[in-house]
Parts: sequence; structure tokens; C-alpha cells
Amino acid sequence: MAILYNPPENIFHLQTDTASYIIRVLESGHLAHLYWGKGIRNSNFENLLKMQERASFSPNVSGSDKALSLDTLPQEYPAYGNGDFRTPAFQLQLENGSTITDLRYQSHRIYSGKPKLEGLPATYAEQEDEAETLEIDLFDSLISLRVILSYTVFKNRNVVARSARLANEGTQQFKLLRALSMSVDLPRCDYDLLQLQGAWARERYMERRPLAHGNQSIESRRSASGHQLNPFMALLSKNAGENYGEVYGFSLVYSGSFIAQVEVDQFDTARVSMGINPFDFTWKLEPGSSFQTPEAVMVYSERGLGHMSREYHRLYRSRLCRGKHRDSSRPVLINNWEATYFDFNAEKILDIAREGANLGMELFVLDDGWFGKRDSDNCSLGDWFVDKRKLPDGLKDLASKVNQLGLKFGLWFEPEMISPDSDLYRAHPDWCLHVPGRKRTEARNQLVLDYSRKDVCDAIIKMVSDILSTAPVAYVKWDMNRNMTEIGSAVLPADRQRETAHRYILGLYRVMEEITSRFPDILFESCSGGGGRFDPGILYYMPQTWTSDDTDAVERLKIQHGTSIVYPAGTMGAHVSAVPNHQVGRITPIETRGNAAMCGNFGYELDLTKLSKADKSAVREQVRTYKEIRHIIQFGDMYRLLSPFEGNETAWIFVTEDKSEAFLTFFRVLAQPHAPLSRIRLEGLDEARNYKLEGTDLVMSGDILMNFGLNVPELQGDYASFSLRLKAI
Repeated sequence: MAILYNPPENIFHLQTDTASYIIRVLESGHLAHLYWGKGIRNSNFENLLKMQERASFSPNVSGSDKALSLDTLPQEYPAYGNGDFRTPAFQLQLENGSTITDLRYQSHRIYSGKPKLEGLPATYAEQEDEAETLEIDLFDSLISLRVILSYTVFKNRNVVARSARLANEGTQQFKLLRALSMSVDLPRCDYDLLQLQGAWARERYMERRPLAHGNQSIESRRSASGHQLNPFMALLSKNAGENYGEVYGFSLVYSGSFIAQVEVDQFDTARVSMGINPFDFTWKLEPGSSFQTPEAVMVYSERGLGHMSREYHRLYRSRLCRGKHRDSSRPVLINNWEATYFDFNAEKILDIAREGANLGMELFVLDDGWFGKRDSDNCSLGDWFVDKRKLPDGLKDLASKVNQLGLKFGLWFEPEMISPDSDLYRAHPDWCLHVPGRKRTEARNQLVLDYSRKDVCDAIIKMVSDILSTAPVAYVKWDMNRNMTEIGSAVLPADRQRETAHRYILGLYRVMEEITSRFPDILFESCSGGGGRFDPGILYYMPQTWTSDDTDAVERLKIQHGTSIVYPAGTMGAHVSAVPNHQVGRITPIETRGNAAMCGNFGYELDLTKLSKADKSAVREQVRTYKEIRHIIQFGDMYRLLSPFEGNETAWIFVTEDKSEAFLTFFRVLAQPHAPLSRIRLEGLDEARNYKLEGTDLVMSGDILMNFGLNVPELQGDYASFSLRLKAI
């Protein structure tokens, strides 16, 4: 790890673990991107940038130097209007109505550590020597606009974290129209674009397509990262696979509307950019004020997609997630949602909790329906007081009785929403997002609270804190079950209304920061109809996310495999549910449901009192096994061996950092007549060590397991699976 500056050449060389990122300040003051890829020695980089006149339609910055055109120059933070016709990284409108800016290098700073981003989540360094940061000041002298580009590299990681801050140091008022977090110009375009797409109950499916000329983008306009497209993309060389080939990864630490795009231009270069979606966005930048963009985390891998994923996993697990539970084993839980939905009372809850305790579980979670008059999803959101019809002795009494069974107690909230049929709405109808005179569109019979308002945020912080202070709550499931419409705020002036969506996210981050800081012992899990807001921004406050409302084991293979492209298994909530499955109606063996769910933060979501004796025995064994291997799943390295997107079989292996233990899972979706004998080549082991295959008499060397492979045992029927634990001896 190092950031080197060569004054004679005005070159910055950012060195990560095995990669290099190189920037040059030209004599004109423009900031040029020279290189990002496999690490190279620090030497003479002056000849890396080749400039020549390409066409008269590409204007020259200087009449005397026809080779310098912003339309062909690879840049670090490009603007529009003075020669570059490609997608800009930022754009603002001046008081005279023009949108022209001209940024030139002014100064830079290199220092140890990594600064916080004001009001925003971001990766961090616990010690100054863990990271090094470069800040480059670009300045438009005509309008006194300063743009500070921030680059951080981390020790022993192939990561560059980027953001930008735009500061108005002049006397006129600007209207910020676009402020992306990063832009980088790559000299080639022969890549494939990998994105994670989906829908509710079908999140983060992998989709790969070749780049073409023009603009290819993925985005959210929902004011949340969304089920449909995740704020992540990667560019892969044509030959790239799981373990070979070049991969460039881009991940945005933000939970609102985003855009990630690649523009291939006439000269076959590729401009990659990412940040807050400029659609329906403006920001009033008054004199003396500044705007901070979210952080984009960029990873380069020369060893395929798997290596890129593990770089993200290690960083996000240890330097994005925070708090007491970051490094603590997560409990095995039982959640009552699919067991009872809204139809429960204290006696039924205690019956399920009692059975969970008997089967070795550690946490009971009371889901939706415990507050207000909540017998269905048509009322009471915002009325955060206990429904005494269901829980006559209150929440504290129920939680204490659950604790007496040997279980911790968890609770569901949906603090960002309000039901029109609620006491809170009747008292404060202006507290929801709305536009005067327009219909207030409902989804799931609810409206969205206006978190751009400080008074609303303060009220929610108090309501939630009051509940958490009156009962022994050890876990909170924080849900969010609709996206925004009629995005307007009753307290913002007309010229700031298009700031509402971003101000909402800033308010949400403030609420989450306040509540999680007040209750550091509580484990918070985020949720948004399952995986509708599974993004790095939320993980900064809550170290795990409910991966999907779809709990079917077969569907979860693709959902969890796709999620693992950027997010570690220790952030994924995964539960065993009843069959027929409530989402797709499929009937799968309990062993397969258990093996799929054990590849995340493990739990159950069914009525334990209705299980057969055989299923209870299987559950007890699964719980026992998971307690023994959860440190491997939650804190080890994941290797994807077989992809559910490419065939009938899926296999994953999790390996501890010291390579002393591993846990393998294998799934075959459909049985085949006269199927070929299969073996899996494992990964991540130590070739020089021998491994005991638990539950068998076999001892095999790491080199055989990784190069020859492991024979797959005979499996019967559809939806079959097996798991195996390995220990070095």
C-alpha cells in the first residue's frame, strides 16, 4: 500500500496489494487517467498517455496543441460543455443559466488514514496505517468552484475507494444537476458487463452481456437501491470466469436512487461512472456550502470474479460493517412470520419459542403484528405501542418469558412508514411524503414518512427508542416495504423540492446512526420486502440483511449465489421455512432447506410445533451443526464452485482464513437417469496439508482435493443436497 507522487512528471501512483492506479496532471491542469490494472513498478510513466489529434469534431483545449482534446482525453472527473461530449461526472447550472465548468488542478494532499464522509456511510480504517488517502483539489477560477477528489487505498487489499466533494467558494448560487461519485476512462471496450438484476422474491440474479457502442446503464429511480438492480456492476474481460481473467468491480455505498453506467465511444474507449441518479435530482449549492457524494468502492482482480468477490467480502465484513456484532457469531433464530402471520397471541408465541429452545435455538423474533390494531397490513404503522389484545401483559412480560426459556428476544419494526389508518397519521397527515393537491399513492396500504424532515426523524428516534428501552430486546428486524411516490416535502421550499429524495436518505442514515448508537448491544438486521435494500450503505449501520422474502431452497441458490458476488455470506439472513413453500409452492427435503440456509445467518421461519418427530430431529442436528461451523460461514472466505446459473448443480465452499477448516455444500436440483459420476474440485484449501472429511474415515490431501477433486456421493430424487465439513490434521 502506497500513494506515490512524482513532481517532475506530476504523476500519482496509487499502489494496492497487487494493482496500480495512475493519474497524471497535464501542463494544462487537466487531470488525466493513465492506468488501472495489474501492479507495475514505479518508474517513468510519462509515455503511458498517447495524445494525438483524432478528428476536427473533437475540439482542442488549446489552439496551439491540437493533440489535447477533452473529447479523447481519459479523465478522472469530466465535465460537459467545453469539449468533452461523453457522459459527465458532474454538472451544475450557474445564475446566468449556463452549465459550463472548467476544472483545473490546484493542489493535493497525501496522508495516512481515511476521513469520514459527513452524513454518509463509508468504508473506514481503524488505524491510520491501514490506509492512505490522496485528495486532489480541482478549481474553476471563474466561478470559484472547488471539487475535491478523494482516493483511498487499503493495506493488503486491491481496493480504491473514491468520492467527491463540490464546494461553492464564490458569491453566486449554483444548482447542482449531477454529482457522481466516480468516473474512470478505460482504453478498451472489449468487456462484458455483469449486473445483478431481479424482482421481489427473485433478487440479484447474475446477468452478463457484452458492451456495445453507446451508453449502457443500470439504475434505480425508486429512492431505494431496490429489488430490481443492485448498486453494483463489473466489467469482465471476454475470457474471465470465476478463477481467471481481468475483472473491474464497482460498488456504491448508497441506499437511494443510483446510476451505474458504461459509455463506449467512437474510439472504442469505455467510460465507467457511478453515483446518485441525476434523474429528478437537483441540489441548491449556496455560497459557502458544499455537497458530498457517496463513496464508490472499486476493486481490480486479475484472477477472475471469485477473487474480486473475496476482496469485497473481506473489506465489507471488517471495514464497512461496524459495532459489537461485526466480529461476533450471529445467533440461530426462529421467526414467527410464516408460522402465524398476523394471527397470534402470547400463548402461541411462547409455544413456538419453547419448541425453539428445545431444539437448541438462541433467539426468538416477533415479527409484524404486535402493535396498534395490526390484524392485517392495512393499518397501524406509526402506532408503536403494544396491542394488548394479543399481548395483554405487554412486551416486557413476553420478552422476559422468552428469556426464561433460554432465548434472546427480537422484534420487528417498520419505522419509515405510516398507515393512513393510524393515530399518527390522523395527528400528523403532513408527515408523509406528498405533493399538495395530488393523490397520495399507497402501496401495501401505507405511505412513506418524510425523513427529509428533522422533526419527523426526531419523533421516530424517540418512538423506537422508547420501545427498545422498555423491554429486553436483543435483535431488531428493520423493514421497509414500499418505494417512494409523490416525492415532496411540506417543509422544503419550491427550489429545493428535488432534494427531497436524497435528504430522505441522509435522514434515514441519521436515524439509523442515532438508534444503533443508543443500543449498541442490539443486533440490527435490515429488510425491505426481503432484499429490496441490500446495499453497502445499510450494512454500515446494520451488519446483516434479510436476503429475500423467498425462502424456497431452490430459489435461494440463485439469490444467495448472486448476492455473494459482492456481499459476504455473514451479511445474508437465510431461513428454513415450511413446505409447500409459501412463495413458490415447492416441496423440498428439510436437509436441502437446511444446507441452503446454513450458507448465511441461519434461522427458521415456520411453526415448530407442527413439525413431525423426524423433522424435529433433523432441525436439532442442523442447529448443532451450524453452531459448530458458523464461524467458517460468517467470517471465512467463500469460493463458488458450481453456479446455479450455468447448470443443474450448485456448490460452494467456505474456508477459514488460516485454511484449517472448511464447509462444503452441494445441491442437485433435478434427478437425472444414468447421470454421469460427478466430482467437485475444491478451492481455498492448503495444498500442503491433509484434511479429515468429518463423518467419514477419509483423509485427503489439499492438493488432491483441489486438483483432482472430491467424488460426489449418490443422491436420490429431486432437490437433493449434501454438506461436508473438512478439518486440517
